[in-house]
Amino acid sequence: MSELFKKSVSRPSAVPINASTEPGPTAIAIDPVCGMKVDTTAGKPTFDHAGTTYHFCREGCRTKFAADPARYLNPAPKAAPAEPGSTSTAIDPVCGMKVDTTAGKPTFDHNGMTYHFCREGCRTKFAADPGRYLNPAPKTAEPPAPKGTMYTCPMDPQIVQEGPGVCPICGMALEPMGIPSATQGPDPELIDFIHRLKIGVVLTVPLVILAMGAHAGLDVTSWFGARGAQIVELLLATPVVLYCGKPFFERGFASIKNRAPNMWTLITLGTGAAFLYSLAAVGLPHLFPAEMRGHHGTVPVYFEAAAVIIVLVLLGQVLELNARARTGDALRALLNLVSKTALRIGADGSEREVPLDEVLHGDRIRIKPGASIPVDGIIDDGQSAIDESLLSGEALPVDKGPGDAVTGGTLNTWGAFDMTAHAVGSETVLSRIVSLVADAQRSRAPLQTLVDRVSRYFVPAVVVAAIAAFFAWLAFGPTPALAYAIVAAVSC
Repeated sequence: MSELFKKSVSRPSAVPINASTEPGPTAIAIDPVCGMKVDTTAGKPTFDHAGTTYHFCREGCRTKFAADPARYLNPAPKAAPAEPGSTSTAIDPVCGMKVDTTAGKPTFDHNGMTYHFCREGCRTKFAADPGRYLNPAPKTAEPPAPKGTMYTCPMDPQIVQEGPGVCPICGMALEPMGIPSATQGPDPELIDFIHRLKIGVVLTVPLVILAMGAHAGLDVTSWFGARGAQIVELLLATPVVLYCGKPFFERGFASIKNRAPNMWTLITLGTGAAFLYSLAAVGLPHLFPAEMRGHHGTVPVYFEAAAVIIVLVLLGQVLELNARARTGDALRALLNLVSKTALRIGADGSEREVPLDEVLHGDRIRIKPGASIPVDGIIDDGQSAIDESLLSGEALPVDKGPGDAVTGGTLNTWGAFDMTAHAVGSETVLSRIVSLVADAQRSRAPLQTLVDRVSRYFVPAVVVAAIAAFFAWLAFGPTPALAYAIVAAVSC
């Protein structure tokens, strides 16, 4: 019996051996993987490691132990239990969420450390490539567009130039024409506008409550006093107009400078006039006639109107840019369906994997089962069934043979064949589809075109009417004529 104990162990010498002899001739060992008791005389699986024989309850435990004996012979020390009433938490290395380590969530051991996950999906991603999440590669800036890339304005498509820049008509940033980059990151303009929108909403909501609360039965005058309320409105509206509305004023001034009035011209004149008038009413109230003052002695202001217009326009821009970003993501997803390499067949019949950019007209390409077809072409030899759901929406693969055309981006299913490339790069069907959608994405809505057409006449008409009203009140208005003239001009 003593010989059996020498051969049957459950842990290395550093760990207590939980083997014992039950009444009778049975020797018991502890499975080092699952901790179950194993009858060493029952023919259960065993494994010899470092001169010691280990016994297992089943073949699965033996396989796990054989793959990594050190994991089970020298287990990482368990963390101390959490104090009563407290919760031990860890950070999911995949999604960054906090995980309650006592809630039975998925775990994974890597290099002697146990990582906790919020769900099985995160654990699966981590197990496939731990280094990706433990040592993420630093983000690199998007490479510049190739030399010669033409840029256009989404607002004024007639503006086309080589290289990035600003539209000379409306002041918007120019965008590259053609097929979008497959590695393009988030739109910086969208990120900037979302940031400005958040600030604008936070400041405009209390501004509207303060300015319009009296109409809803709120005694807002008692909060700060009539004069104090206007000063608070000024403090709230100034960041909204000057910071959140800065891109719109830049575009508006550019349209005035280039004598091309458009939607931004209207926004600039309307919000600018409302803000400057209100600023003068708060800072220089004595310049206004007494008849224009309310029963509290203050001149009415329009800070909330300027701020609300800025926020609403920002919201519209964010929605538009977000829709265009989603369209761009969909286009890039289409482009990613195409393999980035191709198996080119040499003159001697050998095959070599080459980047897709090196494939030329007339090159012979070999397509293996399950591979994506890289370019458009004609099958020379072999046959297969091609999944063309990308183009036709048909779920059933289409049988193809010698002489049949195949399209880049579609998926080969079971067969193998050789083909000759007839359309590469931007000439492929998929590239042309992406280019058409990209062009449509940059085009303007008919309503926006109508607004710009009306603006070309409406804006000058408003300016002329304001100038005429100013001089009419200055010449024929009551005293003080200058104050009434300014108010009349701004009101236009």
